[in-house]
Amino acid sequence: MITAFRNLSTVQGETGSAIGHPVSFFFAGRHAGCELPRVAGSGATCYQGRMPRVIADPGTLIPRIERVLYAHAAERAIFTAAAEDLPTASAVLLPLGRLTEAGAVETCLILNKRSLRVRQPGDLCCPGGGVSPRFDWHASRLIGWPFFPLGRWPFWRRWRRERPGEARSLALYLSTALREGFEEMRINPLRVRFLGPLPTQRLVLFRRLIYPMVVWIPNQERFRPSWEVQRIVKIPLRRLLEPANYVRYRLRMEFPRATEGVEKTRELPGFCLPDIDGPEILWGATYRITMAFLNIVFGFTPPAPEHLPIVSASLGETYLTGEG
Repeated sequence: MITAFRNLSTVQGETGSAIGHPVSFFFAGRHAGCELPRVAGSGATCYQGRMPRVIADPGTLIPRIERVLYAHAAERAIFTAAAEDLPTASAVLLPLGRLTEAGAVETCLILNKRSLRVRQPGDLCCPGGGVSPRFDWHASRLIGWPFFPLGRWPFWRRWRRERPGEARSLALYLSTALREGFEEMRINPLRVRFLGPLPTQRLVLFRRLIYPMVVWIPNQERFRPSWEVQRIVKIPLRRLLEPANYVRYRLRMEFPRATEGVEKTRELPGFCLPDIDGPEILWGATYRITMAFLNIVFGFTPPAPEHLPIVSASLGETYLTGEG
């Protein structure tokens, strides 16, 4: 099941300022004269030189991401008492994988484009959804065993020993996200590498908490979308780190009965991916999850809104219901 996590809600980091806290040791010597240059007037961090080479080498990149995410999570509570409120909780995967084009291989973010048969059709989203208590609780007891994704995570034993309550929540929500990833796009849950959790995201309007889990999919490049997914969209990490790809997404809401109290036109930050069938826009909760990941791991900040070009769109009445 794809859960609608998106755009009409105000999305906040559950841990407040934690989302904006870059981890300084991703690049050795960053504080020894290795500060990263910024684009003048844009407010965006712009990476040059060394960054593309790091991204192109998963053997170096993935272990570093794993260490950075653990260091970030170790400094704060990821799962608060609200994690016990299962009806308001959802878990998603933020999957990283390989993209092969013209014989070249690079690291990418793997997202779903929602089908016309579900709510919020056409949006890009992370695979995920709500907890299935009976199945996910049982799976959470197995996922920490050796050779299972959480059991292979190098920090699992320490986390379980030092934070037993949070360890139970981590196992539950990772189990939920992996089950949903299998249902939606046939991600093999036994062959992913768990890299770490991201800060919780709160959807105020829908009263929902999202628990994002970053995973690496090393050997699967083809996926089989379910009826809930129109197609799989892969976004190269290098494009996500290019400030020129960010936009102001101007949306006109055309479903008045469902959105009382919500302004008819809103401008939101977004990322634009060129595509042969037209540009794909990443926005809403998935955008915020992605930006949290880029900030924590790479120290990347997108351009300030006033410097972004405007892309306009409208959302019709079927946006909240789908077409069938």
